[in-house]
Amino acid sequence: MKSIAVYCGSSFGSATEFTVQARQTGEMIAKQGKTLVYGGGRSGLMGVVADSALAAGGQVIGVIPKHLVDAELAHPDLTELYVVDDMHQRKTKMSELSDGFIAMPGGAGTLEEIFEQWTWAQLGIHLKPCAFLNVDGFYDDLIRFIQLTAEKEFTKQRFVDHLICAEHVEDILSAFDRFVAPEPKWGQQERPQYSTAN
Repeated sequence: MKSIAVYCGSSFGSATEFTVQARQTGEMIAKQGKTLVYGGGRSGLMGVVADSALAAGGQVIGVIPKHLVDAELAHPDLTELYVVDDMHQRKTKMSELSDGFIAMPGGAGTLEEIFEQWTWAQLGIHLKPCAFLNVDGFYDDLIRFIQLTAEKEFTKQRFVDHLICAEHVEDILSAFDRFVAPEPKWGQQERPQYSTAN
């Protein structure tokens, strides 16, 4: 596993622990010799993850839509920055570049990104691991809800069981290294990525 996508807020959030864990996440990815792939901004937790990976000598790739270059303050010091046309291209490019996906605390955008990758994994579009970095119990209620979707038979239990949730990024990266993908929903094999853009 060479490249890790991190989804997180473009704000800092209300707890200093969010920033602490973002810093540790970037550092750990870099120290393990992996490339950080993220949304390309320099604000909020996004900027902390990128800055800490760069400071630790890591490679950092950003992917940002044209209309967000100014709004999200595109990071000027990345190893590589892809400027794409829209959010669909951003998500597809990040998926293509990454071997695993981590959601740190964030809002609707963070959730939409990680859930799309988890959905693609269930459908066999890719066979890559997805994880929630559960800082200070941030995702406790969401994980309970996800389990409820399995109990109500809207999600196969094997997909819930293979969704990684941990309090420390070291545990997530270790789980990524051991990850064996479950059988996709329709028994499909891994196939090339597709674009959701019109």
